[in-house]
Amino acid sequence: MYIIFLCQFGSHLYGTATENSDTDIKGIFLPSKEQCFLNRIPKSITYNSKSGTDNKNTSDDVDIELYSLHYYLELLKKGDTGALDILHAWSNDEAIIQHSGIFLELYDNRKDFYTTNLKAFVGYCRTQAAKYGVKGSRLNDSKVVIDYLKYHINAGKNIRLEDIWYSLPIGDHLKKIPADPENGFQFPMYDVCNRKLQSTVTIQYAYDVIEKFYLAYGERAQKAAENKGIDWKAVSHALRCAYQMRSLYREGDIIFPLKEADELLRVKNGECDYMTEVAPKLENLMDEVEELCSKSNFPKKVDSKKWDKWILSLYQ
Repeated sequence: MYIIFLCQFGSHLYGTATENSDTDIKGIFLPSKEQCFLNRIPKSITYNSKSGTDNKNTSDDVDIELYSLHYYLELLKKGDTGALDILHAWSNDEAIIQHSGIFLELYDNRKDFYTTNLKAFVGYCRTQAAKYGVKGSRLNDSKVVIDYLKYHINAGKNIRLEDIWYSLPIGDHLKKIPADPENGFQFPMYDVCNRKLQSTVTIQYAYDVIEKFYLAYGERAQKAAENKGIDWKAVSHALRCAYQMRSLYREGDIIFPLKEADELLRVKNGECDYMTEVAPKLENLMDEVEELCSKSNFPKKVDSKKWDKWILSLYQ
């Protein structure tokens, strides 16, 4: 197996390592010709020392994951943030373990992999933000619907949404979606904070769904306000990812260790207030990145044919 690149990954790469951080190593290898010809190219090869007894890594443990060059390029084409981190690891001399001319060629052409494809990034950050709190406007809109449905339930639990369709509340997070049979929507849908309710359901059913959302997320928002039940490590990853994408779109590069490392370490250690510091910053960063992306001159996708030819040239 020919190793193209090997580097320290995770907190040691970002500059957020603590004395309890384990060692993550990522790398890329060039599959053999036999593996190519026989269609037996593995996506990745992993190794874990796992010295801990509770199935958790300790500071003495080492995780190693090697991606085949073919799979690694596919990840880059999809805008995978982890793959982009490996590509930019070259900027941190202390993180590099092994390299080759093949990787340097990738790095020198790294801008080829900068696109406006933000699905992976936005999905990850939005998910982390949504876990621990909901904007007040979403809770307020859902409460409006709850009160409205509760009023009509008194008139009869078997009344359906379609019976009161034209008077249903509309707002920033309350939308009526027309029927679209071609895409599988046979009936109109009522969207309440991303909870879609078919027009044929009873108002009692709709009430139960929205009340469950309101109570669950209201409790989460309260816990977040008290800094309870928050996975600070996951939140710091989302914030880090947002900073990296802003750097990519604003400065045209990502440099490790990150200049925001001290701030990220504070978040990781739970030293910040979630509701007043972390949540607003994460929301604002994501909005900024999406705006930068919309104004970017980056292409929508990677030129796959160019990199297919490049892989062929390596074997030739």
